[in-house]
Amino acid sequence: MTEATTANTALFVDATFTAMACEINLRIADPDGAAANSAADVEALFRAVETECTRFDPSSALMRANRAGDDWYVVPQYCYDAISAAWDAYVATDGRFDPRVLQTLTALGYGRTLAFDAGPVSLAVHRSVPSIERFEVGDWRPEFDADASAVRVGPRPLDLGGIGKGLAVRWASDVLEARHRDYLIEAGGDCMLAGIGPSGLGWEVGIEDPVGGEEPLGVLQVSDLACATSSIKLRRWTVDGKVAHHLIDPRTGAPGGDGLVAVTVVGADPAVAEVWSKSLFLAGADGIADVAARHEIAALWVRTDGGFEWNDWLDPFLIWTAS
Repeated sequence: MTEATTANTALFVDATFTAMACEINLRIADPDGAAANSAADVEALFRAVETECTRFDPSSALMRANRAGDDWYVVPQYCYDAISAAWDAYVATDGRFDPRVLQTLTALGYGRTLAFDAGPVSLAVHRSVPSIERFEVGDWRPEFDADASAVRVGPRPLDLGGIGKGLAVRWASDVLEARHRDYLIEAGGDCMLAGIGPSGLGWEVGIEDPVGGEEPLGVLQVSDLACATSSIKLRRWTVDGKVAHHLIDPRTGAPGGDGLVAVTVVGADPAVAEVWSKSLFLAGADGIADVAARHEIAALWVRTDGGFEWNDWLDPFLIWTAS
């Protein structure tokens, strides 16, 4: 008797490179031998987005727009689209996502890039951390001129680190979607998983234990969806003996997410999923369930004590959990 199988018999090609301070992993179905060229195009796209949108290079388009402040500044397309997407995210999250955190991050000592494989580090801080009264300047009201590809970001400089990888994954997915039915793009916790994957049932994604366990906390099975995780496992450091991290709450001007170490979100778009993983994190352990329910976001969150929870919207994708 022949046993039926749903396995996808397409040949998959894997590619890995480093960009945007993280490892980028690709897995592309390759029935016609085009995957290598597609992977090269994706790598070039990531490097272009990084070049235009990084805050760690003072000559980048983003940093030049930041210096222009209230004046119009013409930026290349990826940078223009990224700032516009950040504005959309600011509106959609009622300001919980706010890219105007650069001064706070710099004051906390995060003025240089941290290697993606580094653990907690100690950064020198040469001045006291500013209060929210010093940095908060009210609602963000950027201006855009699409015809001229020009922006006015306002007086407070932007950091696109909270949405940039998700946007690069989105744009890379647009490239691959036109050429391949099945593919995976993973960039530092932000993923796009298209098609049915090698199993023929969808892509299986493990949710890493951010407090150090070797086994995943759960396994997701998704198809034609994005998955994003925001975690303080790597991007954390010490300031005067206290732990700080890169997820800044714009309401306080300080690292947020009390009681949480990681949040994973599943959704239709990788950039939107990245934004919501960070926005939900900032709600903290006491508020995350309510915020996720209000916006019907499929999410799993890990508390500082190592325990984790998820909501009903994640149930259709969660095929295994450690508890």
